[in-house]
Amino acid sequence: MSTDTLIITDVSPRDGLQNQSVLLPAAAKVELVRLLAAAGVPSVEVTSFVSPAAVPQMADAAEVLAGVLKMAPLLRASVLVPNLKGLTRAIAAGASEAAVVLSATETMNQRNINMSLEVATAVCEETVQAARQAGLATRAYIAVAFECPFEGLVESSVVLALCERMLAAGVQEIVIADTIGAAVPRQVTRLLHDLAGTVPLGQTAVHFHDTRGFGVANAWAAIEAGVRRLDASAGGIGGCPFAPGAAGNVATEDLVLLARKSGLHTGIDMDGLRVALEYAESWLGRPLGGRTMAWHRRKQREAAEA
Repeated sequence: MSTDTLIITDVSPRDGLQNQSVLLPAAAKVELVRLLAAAGVPSVEVTSFVSPAAVPQMADAAEVLAGVLKMAPLLRASVLVPNLKGLTRAIAAGASEAAVVLSATETMNQRNINMSLEVATAVCEETVQAARQAGLATRAYIAVAFECPFEGLVESSVVLALCERMLAAGVQEIVIADTIGAAVPRQVTRLLHDLAGTVPLGQTAVHFHDTRGFGVANAWAAIEAGVRRLDASAGGIGGCPFAPGAAGNVATEDLVLLARKSGLHTGIDMDGLRVALEYAESWLGRPLGGRTMAWHRRKQREAAEA
């Protein structure tokens, strides 16, 4: 991968929609993914094979994945799986890439999935190993990697130890996640520096939420540290139903503009991205978009009034 190219994984169909009160039909989710792919988004996390009782918005996971594979066959489409049961369902639906989520603190795991940190880690290891044996590509999120809503700041040594276990299990990409949007750029720089000797930069991704308005600044800190794989959500859709205080993800369009203004490439067309955003708005019934879309709408109003 070229050092001037960013690989953006858009997580709006999964991390974005899982926290919305509006339940989109499977066909609408598939169309959103198709529009993102048409805009040049190279990688999309399309759904989650979690318990429908826990996350009803993802009850149609198999139908959504089947539709995406048909409508956008060249897209790098990943799915989230919580355990072996979810992985089995994902494989049956045709998944080629699966992600697990491992929270970095005891309390977050207990509140989220009713498991201890050690048990949750073992489940993720088992799931990654099974996915690799089945021929799937794999990602592992280290959630609340900077700060936990229940335990506060997280030591980098804890994150490092979890990364080591996931890498030993065979995971191909480690995603350092600021699940509640509490990090600031200096923390990002420090943690990535601490991980650099263990997690290869080519296997490192970052996932930021914009709760305190630092999402893009944190992304830039990661880019300056050498990271070239970043998660984002079209329109900033998002939040976590299991993490109190989590706001939406950093907006895909804001990262695309940041890259363009900084001499970096994403392969994503901003006009095509706006089409995807407008489609999502029509279903969610509210304006979407990060700071880039707000600026774009203001310029449109000014032009109309001139």
